[in-house]
Amino acid sequence: MELSDEKTIAASVETVWTALLDPEVLKASVPGCKELSGSAEEGFQATVVQKVGPVKATFKGDVSLTEMVEPESLTITGAGKGGAAGFAKGGANVRLSEADGQTVLSYDVEAKVGGKLAQLGSRIIDGFAKKMADQFFENFKAQIEGPSDEEASDEDAPEDSDGAAKKSWIKKLVS
Repeated sequence: MELSDEKTIAASVETVWTALLDPEVLKASVPGCKELSGSAEEGFQATVVQKVGPVKATFKGDVSLTEMVEPESLTITGAGKGGAAGFAKGGANVRLSEADGQTVLSYDVEAKVGGKLAQLGSRIIDGFAKKMADQFFENFKAQIEGPSDEEASDEDAPEDSDGAAKKSWIKKLVS
């Protein structure tokens, strides 16, 4: 499965680049991510729980950031095993460019699965992979920009352990 798309993020290229290397931002961006440890330089170890069609699995695997050209592009590569469910592997080539004071994040994603997951059929797998990629980059964008105006005015704003409403990654960085 291959997919290409782009997102416009209301932040500088340098800010988006820094967020791409931040383990906390990545953990919050990966749908179903339960654990993420490591560093951009040495790679990350991740645990992700996902349900694909009727198959629910916990994937444990490695994520690496390679081909880094600061602050223009990098490649995110991951591979995980989900026990009896099979395996998933894939990657995304990410490019950043400035446009009108914002950052355009373009990406090309490729994903492959094997084992029980592969038996579900390409339509289900392709739809799931597209949804995961879209969700990752939407979550990533939300981590940088913070909640939309509607979400920010919600009385039910998520709170952290101190009882304060959660701030976006960038707002935490500059406050």
